[in-house]
Amino acid sequence: MKVALFVHCFFPEHFYGTETYTLGLAKNLQALGHDVTVVAGVFQGEPRRQAIIEHSSFDGVPVVTIDKNYVPHSRVRETYFQEEMRPHLTEILREIAPDIVHVTHLINHTAVLLEVANQLDIPLVATLTDFFGFCYNNKLEAADGVLCAGPNRLRSNCIACHLKAAALGGEPRAKKLSRIPYGWHLGALALRAGEAFGWPRVAGADAVVSDIVDRPRILARAYRGYDAMIAPTHFLRDAYVRNGFSDQHMSLLRFGVDIDRSPKPVRAPATPLTIGFIGQIAAHKGTSLIVQAARALPPGSVRLIIYGPADQDPDYMRSLRQAAGPETEFRGTFAPERMAAVMAEMDILAIPSTWYENSPLVLLNALATHTPVLVSDVQGLTEFITEGRDGWSFRRSDLADLTRVMAGLAANPEVVQAASANTVYDRTTRSMATEVGAIYASLVRGRLVKSR
Repeated sequence: MKVALFVHCFFPEHFYGTETYTLGLAKNLQALGHDVTVVAGVFQGEPRRQAIIEHSSFDGVPVVTIDKNYVPHSRVRETYFQEEMRPHLTEILREIAPDIVHVTHLINHTAVLLEVANQLDIPLVATLTDFFGFCYNNKLEAADGVLCAGPNRLRSNCIACHLKAAALGGEPRAKKLSRIPYGWHLGALALRAGEAFGWPRVAGADAVVSDIVDRPRILARAYRGYDAMIAPTHFLRDAYVRNGFSDQHMSLLRFGVDIDRSPKPVRAPATPLTIGFIGQIAAHKGTSLIVQAARALPPGSVRLIIYGPADQDPDYMRSLRQAAGPETEFRGTFAPERMAAVMAEMDILAIPSTWYENSPLVLLNALATHTPVLVSDVQGLTEFITEGRDGWSFRRSDLADLTRVMAGLAANPEVVQAASANTVYDRTTRSMATEVGAIYASLVRGRLVKSR
């Protein structure tokens, strides 16, 4: 059947988890005989394309790109529901004429896509890759850094997140709030109550209280247009259900990875424990935590190797280099096909994220290559390990606890070696794509029955 896979951005410019999942799904659906096209966005502010809609291909997969520089948002509402996208999405879907629309991220397309697909009577599938459907910043992390359960009744916690983003973006009034204890929350309550002290601009959008307040309701209504939703973790599925989404059409379907699953190389005796980090060099990924913990351990007990783009946040990267000791190496990025070789050098992969991760592919690749993991104690990570058997956890954002766990592992390398023998992850992208294809077939059959 013909499948249109909608993702917020795509290779080669963007290459993180959702994009990698989308590419792997596309290629394996092709191998199963499906006709697949990826439809991706170009973020406004990125280099402008020659036309609003362009056709290309990546790694044998046809790609249609929509350049949002031609359809920029001008207010918060348009970041999640942008009416101006309707004719362009309609044009693309009429051209592709898919049997299924599968959305792996709505950013850039916005919930208008769901209305267009419903109007064209095309079955809709979602893979829930983060908390976009109900969380303003997609991370379930509150303005003060604590983990969040979702929008409160007033939506004041969402407004506080907006004010924090505005302050980080340099908006002077929001920056003043950042200097006051609980300033973002107080500012949010004041704005919610309608007090007039001006509304900051963030990322080129006129932030309107009503846009933020209305966001969960509008998206919850739009998501009812999905015929099936796929969640890769129990935690993500439960988070959506707790925030008012029906689990009637929601399935738990783990991600798959394709990688060399050869046994781990034998660790040379009397060598430091090698701990690795792979991912975005960003505060919410907890990179500074692992750097500081490694620095605090006795010299020669660990070696820390960090892979990630050095130019993502130059100021943050500069602070990491200043905090790092001689045990830490910054190695930049690597080609995806080198993942197994990179994992082979690590005794442990660390994922010290400060937010709710959701089945990151780097975690699955580590488990598949028999690399035990050290993770923050958030459910999107811990549900993949058995403590002490194939991984370890520490209290989220707690440097002292992370340092304690790392010190214990460095002093007992035989424990790490034993864990490696227990560490496995067998699921492949082919098995994942086969199950996704079965969902497609069921939906198409259901539409045919209804049409008779």
